[in-house]
Amino acid sequence: MQLKDKVALVTGSAQGIGKAIAEALAKEGVHICVSDINLEGATAAAEELNKLGVKTKAVNINVANLEDVKKGVAKCVAELGKVDILVNNAGITRDALLVRMKEEDWDQVININLKSIFNCTKEVLPLMMKQRSGRIISIASIVGLMGNAGQANYAAAKAGLIGFTKTVAREAATRGITVNAIAPGFIETEMTRKLSEDLQTKLKNLIPMGRFGSPEDVANAVVFLAGPEAAYITGQVLSVNGGMYM
Repeated sequence: MQLKDKVALVTGSAQGIGKAIAEALAKEGVHICVSDINLEGATAAAEELNKLGVKTKAVNINVANLEDVKKGVAKCVAELGKVDILVNNAGITRDALLVRMKEEDWDQVININLKSIFNCTKEVLPLMMKQRSGRIISIASIVGLMGNAGQANYAAAKAGLIGFTKTVAREAATRGITVNAIAPGFIETEMTRKLSEDLQTKLKNLIPMGRFGSPEDVANAVVFLAGPEAAYITGQVLSVNGGMYM
């Protein structure tokens, strides 16, 4: 419980990996601001987390809109007092080969997966600088490291997130703030469960550990980077991919 009474803002945390991250942090005694475009889902997730004995606040934030982020962060701070940990998790996919990709699908993925990192970090960073401590952890992807056919928009956003992480890590280090990214491989979510059995088998054959990861695998990495043991780690990309990309 080394993180007890810290406050975390986790974007896209009504379900999936974001929800697993929020739960893992809550189990460490962290109070959680559950942020999602889906307020009903965020409220339900916050109520579940309350049962772990922590304080929560559900906020409806469109992370691609800076004014919306400002209002959401203000609500979190008003309710929970501060933000010690920011987890930039919200993201979407709009897959297509580049020659068939629509401009709006490019724009939407860049806005939600990359511009959101700018919006949320820009709003939270001054709070952390004032308290001279903080952890910023952004969820990248194996695709941002190795590319993937049909995901030019997603890969570009995640690669941009990694460059952003390294730059802000340099800017914030003297204020006691670490800035890192986690690059998951294939994780068991609703998206991977919808893939055909044949495709799932082919993908698992590319993974030395022979299985998809779990949301908890990603969440455990977040807890580590948020904790005191990671105080001298910044500007890094921690891959959680079962050895698929080394």
